[in-house]
Amino acid sequence: MSETQNSTSQKAMDEDNKATSQTMPNTQDKDYEDKLTQVALALVEDVINYAVKIVEEEQNPLKNIKWMTHGEFTVEKGRKQIDEYFSKCVSKKCWAHGVEFIERKDLIHSFLYIYYVHWSISTAGLPVAQISAGTYFTMKVSKTKPPDAPIGVFYVGDHQALVHRPGMVRFRENWQKNLTDAKHSFMESFSFLFNRV
Repeated sequence: MSETQNSTSQKAMDEDNKATSQTMPNTQDKDYEDKLTQVALALVEDVINYAVKIVEEEQNPLKNIKWMTHGEFTVEKGRKQIDEYFSKCVSKKCWAHGVEFIERKDLIHSFLYIYYVHWSISTAGLPVAQISAGTYFTMKVSKTKPPDAPIGVFYVGDHQALVHRPGMVRFRENWQKNLTDAKHSFMESFSFLFNRV
């Protein structure tokens, strides 16, 4: 075979392959494109969610207070600081709360001061709230840290295990609302017990 015949037959084969690939779609390319599209959409969704989170944090920055030091700590100052923290973090004035000192636990290297914050919503129909929610606050005062070191503060909601730290997690009022709504629904299911005359 001569060189011109060889190149002519090569061109013919290339044209046949091109025509075949145009009439029969390559399923591997289609699968690859579908997977690539899914990855791209997931990436775009993650970027959008992150942007929304940043905008939310800009509009509603984490609220916190300057917590006292080990040398300044007293049980009463702890109660007042919890009160100050919630007055800064809770935007709806319909929530009433009270802070109660529960106990002091003596550990090897520190003392834990535990407070309970009662939450309730009074309405015109029910001026005295029948249902409340709560938050357990713990202030950790170290026996070994210097007096000018800040105390450790964390809290958990009623019937919750997740530990939150002020300034690192935004306190959400809907946590208390969800809990009071759940308690209200529970009480309604046993209304015959609570509606005795």
